[in-house]
Amino acid sequence: MAAATTYLELSEASAHKFYEVCVQGTTVTITYGRIGETGAIRTTTYPDAAKAEREAEKKIGEKARKGYAPAVKGARQRRPITRRQITSTRSTALQAPVLWRFTSGAPAFGIFIGAAEAWVGNENGDVFTLTHDGTVTGRFGLPDGVKCIVADDYWIYAGCDDGRVYDLGGKIPRVAYEIASDVDIYWLDIHDGVLGVSDREGGITTVDHEDEFKWSRRSSGDGAWMVRCAAEGVFHGHSRGITHYASRSGDPLWHTDTVGGVLFGWQEATEVFAGTTKGWVHRLAKSTGAEVARYRCDAAVFSCATSPDGEYVFAGDNQSSVYCFAANGTRLWKLATGCGSAFSMQYRDERLYLVTTDGSLACIDASPAAIHNAEQGAVPQPRDIKADGWRRVEATAFVETVSAPGTGVIVECVQEAGRLRVHVVSDGYDRTRAVQFPKDIRVPGARYVVAEVHDSAGGGFYRARGEIKRLG
Repeated sequence: MAAATTYLELSEASAHKFYEVCVQGTTVTITYGRIGETGAIRTTTYPDAAKAEREAEKKIGEKARKGYAPAVKGARQRRPITRRQITSTRSTALQAPVLWRFTSGAPAFGIFIGAAEAWVGNENGDVFTLTHDGTVTGRFGLPDGVKCIVADDYWIYAGCDDGRVYDLGGKIPRVAYEIASDVDIYWLDIHDGVLGVSDREGGITTVDHEDEFKWSRRSSGDGAWMVRCAAEGVFHGHSRGITHYASRSGDPLWHTDTVGGVLFGWQEATEVFAGTTKGWVHRLAKSTGAEVARYRCDAAVFSCATSPDGEYVFAGDNQSSVYCFAANGTRLWKLATGCGSAFSMQYRDERLYLVTTDGSLACIDASPAAIHNAEQGAVPQPRDIKADGWRRVEATAFVETVSAPGTGVIVECVQEAGRLRVHVVSDGYDRTRAVQFPKDIRVPGARYVVAEVHDSAGGGFYRARGEIKRLG
């Protein structure tokens, strides 16, 4: 018996998926996923061919009601992907005091150093967590390369080449945002649930906690590697400099030219920092865009960071060197990483953490005593760490079904104006507020048990946190 195949696609502002149903006799094979990818496959066998056809029609009808429509397979292509390319050379400076190095297995861009753990994500889609002393504590597996890891209050997100942003707050990665497939994402940041996306064309786009488009602007430059989101708005770095946009409206508030195109940005409470292709780090006031100080490196700056309030400014160039400056612009030291050029970096508690071109997460002792010793040629022997034996916990849309809620908060998925919303139904919560909830597990009318639900910083919505189970 010939197979009957129905191919559907959903393509809108933030979702670009396909759904294919193939019926052959008593067997129904469903393939689904992101457009341009292989997707996941699920095969079910029914008692007879009539039952198989009815179930296939039911699945197709469900998708049609969600906005899927017939399409030509292969007409749309996989989203464009551009990564920062560095021809990394060996530094001629003295060696920095590296305490430990973790080998992630591929070039790494994503880094976040929290109060308890360090996070690193690489081009293979691996995200590892480690203690500050370098002990591996976990491993997530994402479907594509990790561009960046960002924090928003208690929440940790990983932005990937597949255009999705994954919530890493539970035991299993879940999809929190999806970005249009025609956007070549360069960098991501998030503040109070609002995601900022900078792209190859020099554009900046923001989406809210429900993954709905807010506004988009095109800068005067291109190659926009920097985006930093804050209560004051969005700070966007591109080939022509840095532009500040208002949070709600996207109106431009100021623009400041930089010496060279912006390759990476950092922010503190009142200032933003931008490293450039010409070897400078610019320090600008958030309120006006006025330059407060400027820091000179010897090669293109691919990453930068500061100690709290910008007392010290750090930079990494494409020659495997790291720098430290005093706030007034005085260079204090320059040392070699010993493990490639730093794609990203973060400072915490007198330690400078780097993710590099060779895939390392390196921890440098940036205390004055350790740096003084390094300048005399005395450095510790770094510990080399690997993640042997750690299984990848893969991102999935599977949700365990339970018959009773037990502990936790009950939420419900409802259809509102053509969109699937989630609201809390447990007592003690505002039931009119939406809940930021994983996109790919929402089923109309379904109820779920969430480990925790927290108020957003701005108080306009709730955010789910921890494990999620479906009530059957």
